[in-house]
Amino acid sequence: MKNILYFLGPLFFAIAVAFFASNWLGGYENPGYVLIGIGNWSLETSLVVFTVTLIIGFFAFYVFFRFLGWLIRLPGQLKQRGRNVKFNRSQEALIAGLVDSAEGNWEKAEKVLIKHVSHSGAPLIHYLTAARAAQSRGALDKRDEYLKQAAAQAPGSDVVVGLTQAELHLSGNQFEQALETLTKLHSIDPGHASVLKLMHQAYQRAGDWEGIRKLIPSLNTNKVLMEAEIKLLETEAFSNLLRQAAAEGNVSVCEELWAEIPEYIKNMPGISAIYFAAMIGVGAGAKIEAELARAVSKNWNETLLELFGCVESNDVFKQIEMAEQWLSVQPNSSVLLNVLGKLSLKSGNNANSEAYLLRSIAVEPSVSAYQLLGDLSYLQGDKDKASEFYKQGLELASSEIVKRIDTIS
Repeated sequence: MKNILYFLGPLFFAIAVAFFASNWLGGYENPGYVLIGIGNWSLETSLVVFTVTLIIGFFAFYVFFRFLGWLIRLPGQLKQRGRNVKFNRSQEALIAGLVDSAEGNWEKAEKVLIKHVSHSGAPLIHYLTAARAAQSRGALDKRDEYLKQAAAQAPGSDVVVGLTQAELHLSGNQFEQALETLTKLHSIDPGHASVLKLMHQAYQRAGDWEGIRKLIPSLNTNKVLMEAEIKLLETEAFSNLLRQAAAEGNVSVCEELWAEIPEYIKNMPGISAIYFAAMIGVGAGAKIEAELARAVSKNWNETLLELFGCVESNDVFKQIEMAEQWLSVQPNSSVLLNVLGKLSLKSGNNANSEAYLLRSIAVEPSVSAYQLLGDLSYLQGDKDKASEFYKQGLELASSEIVKRIDTIS
């Protein structure tokens, strides 16, 4: 329709102009004539005929050159039309691939995405989506191939391709590969929030708490996590590092970590207990005895109190003296009475040990108190009495286990 208008418009205009010129020149008594001579040839005609012929000839040349231009452009137009058809198909394929991927039709999604990728305006999306589909169906070689092609097709897309690769490695529990990729991306853009977030996830899932500890300042500076999340993560990192140091029996690492821990974390319930337990576990309880005693005196805590009873002190009598001072303030603490019974047993004062342990059981029976009484009776040669205490401890332990099972179910 558009081409017809391009033809009819000039035609009607030419006819109108020719008609107007014929009428205008025909109105004169002598409309004039035109004589054209070329060599031995000459052409003579009236001005009216010449004018009308000139207008029609101009129109004919116009139509001819328009048609010639259309013929010249025709191959390019056909080629562009073919490209448009292929592009539209690739767009439809991309949508279909995304839908299939969302529905879990991984193999179908992968095939349709790769089939039309060469004609797509967004080949990067095709390859990245196909890589996810390949990962989901377990084709890891295909996944890596698509990721390489994505990087080759879209220069300058290192970060987005690397992030996708790291996500896929993480989902496949390939933590080392994920961290290797993320480390490269971090060197390219140290403040990239998504890179930092994935690094945090990779370190955490790999159990690399030292890596998390080093990453925390970047997470805080770039506002990747909320302040409360940062503090919780920092607490978790230091707690696990202390446990690792204790498992390795490394006293100096435990002390260095404790020195680095911020005060607000040290003051959190349970954190100091982890440190004291770690030091006791590596055989350095004597180093933290005074600090542990101050912690118990400042903020009464039965967990810390039990740890105090586990310290292999250089002066057990000083330990007993400290615990007896607390007893004047907490006379009905079964845990404190149990600790005093344990320390008295270490010091060789069997009479005091039995008295404290019996008082502890009277306040609140505990498995550890029965076990210590059994050990004491056995040392004194009373095997029957020892067996009775051990039996009572086992019965108490069994009843506690049953209560826990009932609570869970």
